[in-house]
Amino acid sequence: MSDQSLATAEGSGATAPVALQRHVVFSHGQASGPWGRKITALAEVVRSEGYQAHSVDYRGLDAPRERIARLADYCKELTGDLVLVGSSLGGYVTVASASVLHAQAIFLMAPALYFPELPPLRAGIVDCPTAIVHGWHDAVVPFEHSVRFAQTCRAALHLLESDHNLHNQIRVIQNLFEYFLIALDLPQLAFE
Repeated sequence: MSDQSLATAEGSGATAPVALQRHVVFSHGQASGPWGRKITALAEVVRSEGYQAHSVDYRGLDAPRERIARLADYCKELTGDLVLVGSSLGGYVTVASASVLHAQAIFLMAPALYFPELPPLRAGIVDCPTAIVHGWHDAVVPFEHSVRFAQTCRAALHLLESDHNLHNQIRVIQNLFEYFLIALDLPQLAFE
């Protein structure tokens, strides 16, 4: 556990270190469910890195704004560090919600960005470390959308030999996500 994950308990005048809670909240895509293959696999990494894994159930909600509201409602009771992870439409929901929820970081898998039927995202919407994983052969969300977004917000971008569901690259994504979480605890280097 890092020094950043400790806080001081306040009470009867005595102070004692208390571990801050660390949460990863998953947002699934439109044709998926809260505990699909990718989320289940990444939840293993989440727990191994000392975070609590949560997955919001958006089934029955097609409107992006309803999904964003559900994520905000779900996260309002969580305290401590918050990392958001989104896949496909869940990636859009994650990006749209990150700054409002004060996310420490976001991890996106084939995020559904820049589609005309989705409400436009404001410029500079992401203000935290961001990583994106996308398949070269994605027939649902063109990988160029992730390239564009990565350029805009200076995100890490990993293009993999896969399609939209990324199922043949789950082990690689687990490794990338593990590194992503570990890097959040590393001291930031100052460049002059």
